[in-house]
Amino acid sequence: MKRRIFIGLAAALTIGACTTGESTYRRSDGTVAKIYRIGAGQESKIQYNMLDSINSLRQAAGQAPVVLNARLNAAAATHSRDMSVQNRPWHFGSDGSSPIDRVARTGFEGLMLGEAISETYETELETLSAWMDEPGTRDVILDPRARKLGFAWLQEPGGKIWWTLLLGS
Repeated sequence: MKRRIFIGLAAALTIGACTTGESTYRRSDGTVAKIYRIGAGQESKIQYNMLDSINSLRQAAGQAPVVLNARLNAAAATHSRDMSVQNRPWHFGSDGSSPIDRVARTGFEGLMLGEAISETYETELETLSAWMDEPGTRDVILDPRARKLGFAWLQEPGGKIWWTLLLGS
């Protein structure tokens, strides 16, 4: 009987060592990292962390600051939800809409300059860092015409976050 318990325990420990817990995930480089959990009531804090960080980057690049825009935020939130439903990060909505279409639907009257998206378990600042490492999204974030910012996300129960950033003039 003790032998069965020992074998069962050994098997359980072996299986447990092969998977990450609910609070961790495996990065593409194989390392294990903690899942970033967004708590209730953190929306403003996260949006302003992103806004402040983007404005710091823009200032360092000699660009004017941007301000949060409710209509761009709404378009970003809609797209984050839609990417989760589709289970894929891409710029087109499940109805075939483009970022320009989604922004127009909100009544935004400026020019939509670009969109950055991400599917990750990382913080907003880690996501911004990854966006800045890519020339295309870096150009959108630092676009000299940008004056308005929309930023939103959807976090699934398992921890995956769908981030959407929109910039407009």
